[in-house]
Amino acid sequence: MSLMNEYIAKRLSANDLEAELLKLIGEYNTYNDTFLFVYGSAISKPIPDTSLNMDDYFFIFDMLNGIDSKKLDFYIETPGGSGEAAEEIVRFIRNKFKDVNFVVSGEAKSAGTIMVLSGDEISMTKSGSLGPIDAQMKIGRSIVSAYDYMKWIKKVRKNAEKNGKLNPFDATLVAQISPGELRNVNHSLKFAADLVTSWLPKYKFKNWNMTETRKIEVTKEMKEKRADEIVKELINHGKWRSHGRSIKISDLDEIGLKVNRIDDDSTLCDIVYRIQTVIRLLYSSTSIYKIFATENEKIFKQAMQAVKSPKIPVEQADVVELEIVCPKCGKKDKIYAKFLENPAIDKDFEKMKFKPFPKNNRFLCDCGFEIDLTGMRNEIETQTGKKILA
Repeated sequence: MSLMNEYIAKRLSANDLEAELLKLIGEYNTYNDTFLFVYGSAISKPIPDTSLNMDDYFFIFDMLNGIDSKKLDFYIETPGGSGEAAEEIVRFIRNKFKDVNFVVSGEAKSAGTIMVLSGDEISMTKSGSLGPIDAQMKIGRSIVSAYDYMKWIKKVRKNAEKNGKLNPFDATLVAQISPGELRNVNHSLKFAADLVTSWLPKYKFKNWNMTETRKIEVTKEMKEKRADEIVKELINHGKWRSHGRSIKISDLDEIGLKVNRIDDDSTLCDIVYRIQTVIRLLYSSTSIYKIFATENEKIFKQAMQAVKSPKIPVEQADVVELEIVCPKCGKKDKIYAKFLENPAIDKDFEKMKFKPFPKNNRFLCDCGFEIDLTGMRNEIETQTGKKILA
């Protein structure tokens, strides 16, 4: 039986899945004698905040700042995002921990890949993937690769020098480019490259002292040269064709970046794949879209569901009615929130097939999807100045 079907068959609630995630992190720590931090984003959910951003840095800083450990294993799943946020996170964890190992079993794309390349070790499963690190820029109405853009600029310049003029098409496009825009594209392209070429020799290659085949001593210049070669491959949009392209273990081998294969350790790979599966189930059965978790604590970011705002009369009624639409199955449910301890209210709304506002702010649809009503509770209590009784 697959891990997904195993967990589905257990019919675990969201609370059970959260407890299972923390338990698995504990098992990972015991087995590897380390401290595991899980950072994950629901890449498939159309929520802007799923991307890596400065808020993530502050959450990570807060949760790891008081940790007394020399080793950190950082499980990461992200579609990418802010390179500046990636740099801040790396600066913090590299100053905080002596040894850092990045664990990749899902996608760690773009800025996520930049972070991963700051590790002393990189551990990946067969399902894990990194991505190209070429910067994406908004030019006019389009998002384009900074690498491709600069490559085109160089080609246009070369043709102009050769022919003494530009062809009409290129001339029209070039006329729309400002010097400032060109500098920004160039800086964006070099930003990731500069970070990675400085991090790889310092961390990933720090214990690379002897070549595998010729058995000769590895010099500082050789480490820097290898780092430069790897970066040139990873920013080459012409090679990968898509910024979202998945770069697997075999691809990394080809460009000279060695990683640890988690699947070679049956116990470890079972734990990591279970962590990945539980995270997927939390995303699919709840409104959670971002996870920060250690063995002992967790912070889950949840999207506020589209709930029809209650119409609260001026005289401040003792109860309000709400209609909830499940984002997964589309089923509509009616619930009520009361401000007065009155059994008659419950009886009246039960007759009308209303359900009471959940005590834990989590409404469970019949399809199994859990809807977070925390935002709605706050909105109601702010409007009325009263506490919902449940």
